[in-house]
This record gives sequence, C-alpha cells and structure tokens, in this order.
Amino acid sequence: HVQLVESGGGSVQVGGSLTLSCVASGDTIGRYCMAWFRQAPGKEREGVAVIHSRREDPIYSDSVKGRFAISLDNAEKTVYLQMNSLKPEDTAMYFCAADFGRSRCGDLWWQAARYGFWGQGTQVTVS
Repeated sequence: HVQLVESGGGSVQVGGSLTLSCVASGDTIGRYCMAWFRQAPGKEREGVAVIHSRREDPIYSDSVKGRFAISLDNAEKTVYLQMNSLKPEDTAMYFCAADFGRSRCGDLWWQAARYGFWGQGTQVTVS
C-alpha cells in the first residue's frame, strides 16, 4: 500500500509564493521518481516538475522553469514544490505522483501514465 498526501495549497496574490508538500507512506522501497502535475477544469493533466530519489537532477516544464523549485527529503519521503512569482495561469489543482523502480526519470517524465500512484490534489488559486 502506497499513499500520497498533498498539502499547502491555497489562495495567493499574483507575484506571490507558495510551497506545496507531499508525504509518501507505505512501501516506497527502492528508486523512484516523484513528480508534480497540475490540472485545470476541462484540460489535460500537465507535468510541472520531477525529481529522482537519488540520481537525477530536477526537471521542470518550460512554463514554470526559473520560478518553481522541486526538492525531496528522502528520509521523510516528502517532496516539495516551492512556487515563486506566481501567475494567474498557475491556478490549478496540483497533484503529486510516484513512479517506483526507475533508475532515472528520463525525457518522458511528463507523461502522466507512467505514474502508478497519485495524491488527491491540493488547489492553488492565484489572483
């Protein structure tokens, strides 16, 4: 059993900052990728950022590169997404996701189908 629980969402002014957290529990043995996705109503789920448990540097989508930072506390099994210089278009439900057993996250990290475990999401509203 693996469970992912996000927290930290809320409302923030344009240009402001917010940090999301996602705690993983259960059987998380081995190497894995932890990613953040976001989804607005009626739109496809969009990859935001990904980080590997021990081998791979963080990777970001072009839309957030330079503004967001993903980090991982491997001991606590917690992934964070620090969001800065927020824009209205960042408004979405944000989900964390886990892909276990990979030696590297790779060029296809942004494909949602690769991730077997998802959190319930936390809403971020920028206005």
